Amino acid sequence: MPKQGLVVIGQDAACCPGLSAAPLDEDRAAGLGKVFKALGDPVRLRLMSMIASRGAGGEVCVCELTPAFELSQSTISHHLKLLREAGLVDCERRGTWVHYRALPGVLDEPAAFLTTTRPAEATA
Repeated sequence: MPKQGLVVIGQDAACCPGLSAAPLDEDRAAGLGKVFKALGDPVRLRLMSMIASRGAGGEVCVCELTPAFELSQSTISHHLKLLREAGLVDCERRGTWVHYRALPGVLDEPAAFLTTTRPAEATA
């Protein structure tokens, strides 16, 4: 089975160069660092996955997230707060529950950054 690289659709290489294109400037490194730091924890990575899997405009109640972990509700809330502060999710309080949704396109830049292009390989 041939190995295939990821193809980023709708990304302008001049706008969002990948990992191997050029060194990061200070501002972009700080922004991406914040996102990667937030996603660097396995609990937050799972939470982000659970929220983002609802699709565009999809929301998930914190009451649905908490049972998936053997952690207290306050610990889950702390992790969700860090995802919010990193600009990955937004939320809305409805009565006693908070509903979370992934912000549209928020993972596009980190994904584009991690995408590397390989030179065309000679086939033999």
